[in-house]
Amino acid sequence: MTIDKSEVSIYTDGGCEPNPGVGGWAAILVHGRREKELSGGAQETTNNRMEMTAAIQALSSLKHHCVIHIYTDSQYLKNGITQWMKNWKRNNWKTRSGPVKNKDLWLELDDLVQH
Repeated sequence: MTIDKSEVSIYTDGGCEPNPGVGGWAAILVHGRREKELSGGAQETTNNRMEMTAAIQALSSLKHHCVIHIYTDSQYLKNGITQWMKNWKRNNWKTRSGPVKNKDLWLELDDLVQH
């Protein structure tokens, strides 16, 4: 994979009504003057899964290594990536109250963030 020192800003959002229920997600990627919009949804989901899916789909769409800035209104997504994931991995994806929720998506997100 080619290393690109350029920067990409990613703006994400997700939600559902009711929660859990029918949900949707969206992401906008900005690289210089270029923009790319992504979106999708699910019939049975949660707000947190849609927030995470937006970030996963945006990161998955990148073709080159670059500096990434993710903007989200989801404290769950932000804290999961920046604070909680390190401990979850060390504790075999468990919290004090049991297994990490949405582990499948956290594993996918962790893989994408590492690359």
